[in-house]
Amino acid sequence: MLQLEQELKNNAYPGRGIVIGRTVDGKKAVIAYFIMGRSVNSRNRIFVTEGEGIRTQAFDPAKLVDPSLVIYAPVRVYADAQGQKYDTIVTNGDQTDTIYDGLSKGLTFEQSLRSRQFEPDGPNYTPRISGLVHVQDGKFDFFMSILKSNEGDPSCCDRYTFSYDNPAPGEGRFIHTYMHDGDPLPSFQGEPKKVAIAGDIDSFGGMLWESLNEENKVSLFVRFIDIATGQWESRILNKNQ
Repeated sequence: MLQLEQELKNNAYPGRGIVIGRTVDGKKAVIAYFIMGRSVNSRNRIFVTEGEGIRTQAFDPAKLVDPSLVIYAPVRVYADAQGQKYDTIVTNGDQTDTIYDGLSKGLTFEQSLRSRQFEPDGPNYTPRISGLVHVQDGKFDFFMSILKSNEGDPSCCDRYTFSYDNPAPGEGRFIHTYMHDGDPLPSFQGEPKKVAIAGDIDSFGGMLWESLNEENKVSLFVRFIDIATGQWESRILNKNQ
């Protein structure tokens, strides 16, 4: 099991990342999502609350060049036909909406993503990473997905979905878009990394924020969901203030 602090401090540019896991006491589901940037357009962003989730927003609207891949809702909470809110969606792009719409049509997480591919930003072809956290009746499970090009070949889309039932206390999974900095940026490889989850929402979020590369980090969102009640609390940290 890896330590998130070291994973992040030893990687100047993992890109965008999703962490999902369970607190040490087993009582709360944990979600974290961060974004990083190398270009002015990518760095010119903040997270803002939107409904029960969040949205990216230009910090300085005058500097916004192309909103297509940088402005989206990373986190949304899905309400079923009965108004029950068991599912929290977290992604690195507008596929958040694709998953939300798919669930409303009776599709699964994996089926919903069948209509999407990696981002059209060659030569990087940034992977689309997604997660779905399901908390219901005192039980917790989650899914993760990555859609990526075949070693930089945009004619092929490799699709991977990972399912985690009843995650163990103090454990989580970490998936990010890039293995490390580079030109072009190399896509994430392998299964989501098993990582340790420790601390309360503020200490955990603070550890993540301080571990991200100072020059490249942009924003961080953390949410803890009470598995017994479904209630949650969230934190947002933005480099641009």
